[in-house]
Amino acid sequence: QVQLVESGGGLVQAGGSLRLSCAVSGIMFSINAMDWYRQAPGKQRELVATITRSSSTSYADSVKDRFTLSRDNAKNMVYLQMNSLNPEDTAVYYCHVRSTITRIDYWGQGTQVTVSS
Repeated sequence: QVQLVESGGGLVQAGGSLRLSCAVSGIMFSINAMDWYRQAPGKQRELVATITRSSSTSYADSVKDRFTLSRDNAKNMVYLQMNSLNPEDTAVYYCHVRSTITRIDYWGQGTQVTVSS
């Protein structure tokens, strides 16, 4: 059974930092990239950052130089370090993977990040 469990969200003041974690189980052998998406109220879900199995990363322009994505393949974990947060970063953040065998997308339940001004 595939499970993605996020943690680490919360309320933080502008300029602060949070670290999100995603624990992945049941599928590590058949995935390459791992992603974080976010969805703000009234907006579409957007891709925030991607990390490949070899730890190559890419970021949305809005978070570049503020967010850092990393993964620990031995622990089946992916982390999103978020610095210099601003109110526009307020959203529910979702961990995502896609099976390279079935092409099925898997999502976590989401974790709320709220940045106050």
